Amino acid sequence: MTENNFDVCIFQMVNLIFKYFSSVVHTIRNFQTTHYALQEATEMKETDDYEFQAETRMLLDIVAKSLYSEKEVFVRELVSNASDAIEKARYLALQGAELDSSEATMKIHITTDKYDKTLTIQDSGIGMNKEELINNLGTIARSGSKAFLQEIQEGGSSDPQSIIGQFGVGFYSAFMVAEKVEVYTRSRKPGSVGLKWNSDGSGRYSIEEVEGVEPGTKVVCHLKLSERQFADEQSIKDTDRDDSTNSVIITNSDGSQMDLIEPVLFTQQKQHLHLGHIQLANYISSIFDMKGILLLHNKNDIQKLGFMIFGDQPKVGLFDMNQQSENEVSLYCRRVLIMNKASNVVPKWLRFMKGVVDSEDIPLNLSRELLQDSALIRKLRTVIQNRVVRFLFDRLRKEPENYEKFFLDYGIFIKEGVLSSQEQIEKEEIAKLLTYDSSSTDDDKKTTIPEYIGRMAADQKDVYYLAAPSRELALNSPYFESLKKRGIEVLFCYEPYDEVVLMQLGQFNSKNIVSVEKEMRQEKEAVNFDDAEGSLRKEEANALMEWLKTTLAGRCYGVKATPRLQSHPCVVTVEEMGAARHFVRTQFSQLGEDMRYSLLKPELEINPGHPIIVKLHSIKDSNPHLAELVAKQFF
Repeated sequence: MTENNFDVCIFQMVNLIFKYFSSVVHTIRNFQTTHYALQEATEMKETDDYEFQAETRMLLDIVAKSLYSEKEVFVRELVSNASDAIEKARYLALQGAELDSSEATMKIHITTDKYDKTLTIQDSGIGMNKEELINNLGTIARSGSKAFLQEIQEGGSSDPQSIIGQFGVGFYSAFMVAEKVEVYTRSRKPGSVGLKWNSDGSGRYSIEEVEGVEPGTKVVCHLKLSERQFADEQSIKDTDRDDSTNSVIITNSDGSQMDLIEPVLFTQQKQHLHLGHIQLANYISSIFDMKGILLLHNKNDIQKLGFMIFGDQPKVGLFDMNQQSENEVSLYCRRVLIMNKASNVVPKWLRFMKGVVDSEDIPLNLSRELLQDSALIRKLRTVIQNRVVRFLFDRLRKEPENYEKFFLDYGIFIKEGVLSSQEQIEKEEIAKLLTYDSSSTDDDKKTTIPEYIGRMAADQKDVYYLAAPSRELALNSPYFESLKKRGIEVLFCYEPYDEVVLMQLGQFNSKNIVSVEKEMRQEKEAVNFDDAEGSLRKEEANALMEWLKTTLAGRCYGVKATPRLQSHPCVVTVEEMGAARHFVRTQFSQLGEDMRYSLLKPELEINPGHPIIVKLHSIKDSNPHLAELVAKQFF
């Protein structure tokens, strides 16, 4: 082949190669153009833009500006929604529905990222399809909502804070703190696709199909700069620690896991409380040595009520005795925290108790933090009080020594319960928990009013008590002397308020509760002067009594002889001695002497057989000055 022919061949070969690569490039460009066109068409098909309903836009505006009193509520609302989604998945699984995964994987994750200012709440619950996304997040589905919001718009009387009673609006609370919210979800029903819901809360939202979405729902809140504290792990821990959801809440930050308690409030009660109950008590009280703690767990399916109440371990302080101090019982509705310190749910006298209460039927306003006092709440309060009383009474019977230790520290609250209750039957129920020293028991053993009544003779109609500073003085009191001789039991009250409690109680099981002084005052038995050897004769006793009336004029409003005394020369009686003692302690210093005695009207009862009384009769004439000093000293 010549050199020219070789060059021609090379040129033709290069030309063919060039044409081939040009064709390949053109084909690739055509393929890319077609691919991009198809991709754009696919994206236009999979991404749909929507506008919120007018009512929903109005609701978003209310939420963002004035709905909640505390912004942290949005975390509880989103966790509540996640919990509901898990409950629904469990329900469908129990009904035999085919789901993508088992209940064992169902839980809630809370993830914070303070650098990107995001808070993510992800559940492995039932998830949503596209139609459910539109219905749940784009519209207000419940009937009556449009009219309700229309009334607000037109300046009607409806209070925006009553919205929560009309329909659920929890999800929208995220827009209080987020500049954008993304929701990734995939229904657990077989064949479902992953979806992404996106909105900045301005009136529009979009839905598109996405890959890699796990069954359930993930809500990503892109926080406003001013709300970046909600991207802090500790802040979310403090909020979620109080939430009693039905599944474990885990907060992850750089792989760390927050250790929260399992939901035990609605587990079945057993003879021995589950470890979870102890853990819940740990978190609520910050007391980790639970030895000696009184712990009550109650689950009532009929009333849709569950609660766990326990007595604090440390001895009560003066601040806790203050009636203005708040209780530490947290209120939940459907396992979502409503109020940390729900003062209306338990009576004031139970403020030494801590715990959680969950009821599905409580009335709420939109903020879920201002509890309405209603007949339902009063009923709830009564149910809790009755259950706590029964629980404590059971401990009293089965563990008397431990109960006495408890009563030593907390008995003052139980006494307050008797004083503050309005209904007699309620007073008597609480009074079962009171313990007293008794003339019929040993020094170190207490007794109760029901036990006292159980020991009463058939002909005894009243329960007797005696106020005294100590057991020794009570046993040697002149007021106790006659009852002791007749073998009648008497309860001893050592504290001033003990007597006030029994006065307010008034009766128990149709038995009157009477002070021994009043019983003595009401005694109708006359003195038999003929049988008393060494005693004053009737004429001598009458003469002495007339002399005493004159000597003690202005102080003593009556003098009489009594057969009730043996070792004591005399006693002073007042019609209502208990009330008189309370009056003396609180008001006496503000009144003059004449006014004091005119209000009390005390009577002096003498023992005509006592040697001192006999001697007093003899010296009233022979040594009137000494006799007057003795009479006044006696009085």
